[in-house]
Amino acid sequence: MSPYDIIIKPVLTEKSFDGIGSKTYTFIVAKNATKTEIKKAIEEIFGVEVKRVNTINSLGKIRRMGRTEGRRPSTKKAYVTLLENSKGIEFFDSMVQ
Repeated sequence: MSPYDIIIKPVLTEKSFDGIGSKTYTFIVAKNATKTEIKKAIEEIFGVEVKRVNTINSLGKIRRMGRTEGRRPSTKKAYVTLLENSKGIEFFDSMVQ
């Protein structure tokens, strides 16, 4: 699996921007990706050194459309913490300034 198949998109929320100061970045990742695969993908794509990866599976919200109910897609989020001596990810750093 390609690193670009593992990392789907960054999460751009208020909570994710608060973590940028402590070099913690948030991404939506593939549901079947492991922490080791996520770490290797981030290091390869952005050229940084990863300290740890925390993941969370979130169930999609229930949505009603008239009488029928459905769900939004379930996602997997990865919180990636970089080493202190590692450079930051330019994509996020350019948005904070």
